[in-house]
Amino acid sequence: MSQENARIPTTHVGSLARPTKLLDLMKANIEGADNQAQLETCIAEAVEESVAQQVADGIDIVTDGEMSKVGFFAYVRDRMTGFSPRPGQRYAAFDAEVEAFPEYYQHYFGEAMLGGNLVPFVPVACTGPISYYGTDQLQRDLNNLRQALSKAQAQSAFVPSVAPTGVGTNEFYASEGDYLQAVAEALRVEYKAIIDAGFSLQIDDPFLPDLFADRHLDSKAIRHKAAEYVTILNHALRGLPQEKIRYHTCYSINEGPRIHDVPFVEFVSYMLDINAADYSFEAGNVRHEHEYHIWEQLQLPAGKRLIPGVICHASNTVEHPELIAERLIRFAERVGRENVLAGADCGFSSQATYRPEVHPTVVREKFRAMRAGADLASNKLWGR
Repeated sequence: MSQENARIPTTHVGSLARPTKLLDLMKANIEGADNQAQLETCIAEAVEESVAQQVADGIDIVTDGEMSKVGFFAYVRDRMTGFSPRPGQRYAAFDAEVEAFPEYYQHYFGEAMLGGNLVPFVPVACTGPISYYGTDQLQRDLNNLRQALSKAQAQSAFVPSVAPTGVGTNEFYASEGDYLQAVAEALRVEYKAIIDAGFSLQIDDPFLPDLFADRHLDSKAIRHKAAEYVTILNHALRGLPQEKIRYHTCYSINEGPRIHDVPFVEFVSYMLDINAADYSFEAGNVRHEHEYHIWEQLQLPAGKRLIPGVICHASNTVEHPELIAERLIRFAERVGRENVLAGADCGFSSQATYRPEVHPTVVREKFRAMRAGADLASNKLWGR
């Protein structure tokens, strides 16, 4: 890349708000309507519109917005055998936060985060042999993205896929290790297909930092389990080209006090052990912005790049381009300007919902601000 053309690329985490028309069709389909053909057409149209908007708003590395998915990890329930719903189970990673602010989170879960979801959040458990059978759905998503890209001039594209540790709990395999191995082998089918289709693969994994907030485990058990998570994921990624893999993690629930968020320093070394080229993490959230100082002591391995969040997924305030530029320059000064991409803290609609926390029009303005901020940072870093 020449001095004149060098610049910090922009991307985001993946999920974007689904159009109301698509949500209505998805809801009807879930409730038993015979509308599959109409739904498929609407998904394709939504992907095309989303990709065109991303490019128009200055995003270099785009995705399909996860338009076909009911949730960033719930989608795999329809792509893998061996799982059964467990309505009585609950996800306990946020217990300390919820206990500290019970009134706030009672309202938040009921009205904002979960209240508008297309389908209720229901945990699943493995109750039989696991295998992947979602090839048709996956190919539909890959084809829709490819078709959308043929009409928009993006630099490149990625497709998100969930980490093996985030699917459900084990009630069938003899050990937790056997269970995770089976999940990893099944998801490997999806991972490989995404890369074979010419896209980059993004692993979505908030589950690694969740370990460090688990009050039922002591520090030794947490470290052991974290190492196991990394080993399982790397096994699923074995033989796949590292330069086509990006890893995304986030630390907590979206909009809230977040005083119990896991400090980045606790798990960053485990993150860097994952066989990926790019690492996406929260850095725009006010609970984490200061953590760029980690890279003054920590050496970024050769061939790796950072995708710090420079816009927040949990606020309708649009970041100023000058602030975005400052955030990017902080990282560039510590790990090298060629090793930084501009990204978002997390997805803007990790679940298919009628009530996205950040309004879609605001998301588009955030993307434009990120492009402007990345340009400002690039001009300063390359001395133009």
